[in-house]
Amino acid sequence: MASMLLNSMRTCPVSPARAVQYAARSLSTTTQLQAQVQTKSKKTLARPSVKNIVLVEGVRTPFLMSGTTYADLMPHDLARAALQGLLHKTGIPKDAVDYIIYGTVIQEVKTSNVAREAALGAGFSDKIPAHTVTMACISSNQAMTSAVGMIAAGQCDAVVAGGVEFMSDVPIRHSRKMRKTMLSLNKAKTLGQRLGLIGSIRLAHLAPELPAVAEFSTAETMGHSADRLAAAFGVSRVEQDEFALRSHTLAKKAQDAGLLKDVISFKVPGRDIVSKDNGIRPSSMEQMAKLKPAFIKPHGTVTAANSSFLTDGASAVLIMSEEKALAMGYKPKAYLRDFVYVSQDPKDQLLLGPTYSTPKVLERAGLTMDDIDVFEFHEAFAGQIMANLKAMDSDWFAQTYMGRKSKVGTPPTEKFNLWGGSLSLGHPFGATGCRLVTTVAHRLQKEGGQYGLVAACAAGGQGHAMVIEAYPQ
Repeated sequence: MASMLLNSMRTCPVSPARAVQYAARSLSTTTQLQAQVQTKSKKTLARPSVKNIVLVEGVRTPFLMSGTTYADLMPHDLARAALQGLLHKTGIPKDAVDYIIYGTVIQEVKTSNVAREAALGAGFSDKIPAHTVTMACISSNQAMTSAVGMIAAGQCDAVVAGGVEFMSDVPIRHSRKMRKTMLSLNKAKTLGQRLGLIGSIRLAHLAPELPAVAEFSTAETMGHSADRLAAAFGVSRVEQDEFALRSHTLAKKAQDAGLLKDVISFKVPGRDIVSKDNGIRPSSMEQMAKLKPAFIKPHGTVTAANSSFLTDGASAVLIMSEEKALAMGYKPKAYLRDFVYVSQDPKDQLLLGPTYSTPKVLERAGLTMDDIDVFEFHEAFAGQIMANLKAMDSDWFAQTYMGRKSKVGTPPTEKFNLWGGSLSLGHPFGATGCRLVTTVAHRLQKEGGQYGLVAACAAGGQGHAMVIEAYPQ
């Protein structure tokens, strides 16, 4: 597939210069767009006899680079902080929530159901059930849509969904042979049996098994896959660095302007109060160009500067039926409308989730790209974003791989990830989905738009997209 893509994308009407223009143009239009509030008069996506489900509030801890201020905590500490922040911001009684769902990817074995442990720690009633889901980088997306499903089915009226990831301390296992020996030692009944097992241990048995962000089915790291995808779509190193610089620059502007209102302050035990993300670092094209390839050496184009970084953080959102929210005196931020999940080849199309999910969710909602006012796509790698944009703008790709008659088209620059993205804000695997949805709701309020679209890729060749409608102001 890679060679077919490379040859075909070189002849498709997407020029390499487009991405550079895409990045540069957005920097000059962002401030103007954010200051301009427009009144929209599009149709609503409300449907007769279908329950309206709303986002009441969304919060997150500051997203920090792993190994920094959060380094001595545990995952449930961050999740608890997010839940307490949500309680404080909404004032909802701790027994008024019907259910709690959290997403996470790399689980801490001591708190495998981190949703329950965090809820108890945050002071929620012990009568509230809680469970944890995992779906790679769209784990909190799955938590939110599970909440939507429970409310739509009439089982609940108020659900808290969220996600957490803690990369400062990941499980590192003994080797398989060492684990077998240790388990056998635990069962040994005589001193002779124990000595025999201890004597069977070899130096090689002591080598640990380190976790890796790699596909089990292909044994390929995600960064390596991103590098191949960028090459297949003819995405240059310059294009990737331009987009990464755009992400950091816009994130810095949003942070300085106080637009990241979902971020709550968190007093880290024994350390300082943390109140903002620490991975936002605008650089220059000259500095970024000095970095060496991180995965495919020496000729790859994916570097540390144009990739998302390992991040610690947690998020939480309050989702309710509109009727319940209004009855409790809340003014919702947005309606959560149609959503889809997709999956495709995990080898050559691992990170193309947005390309496949965007047209599907638009069709479900009866909308077109022109109807969408706000786009928020997860930025795993700059090359992944640019490859998706080129795929979405290609009739050939739509016809050859997606069975569609024509391309869906690309999001306009002036509507796309205007407050930064995962490249700059950080990407705690299990928590990013809630950030995306809350950001769309806040941007719709700020910019006066009506419809927003969230899209994300995930390990396993999966993806997600959701349409969000602004709540009338």
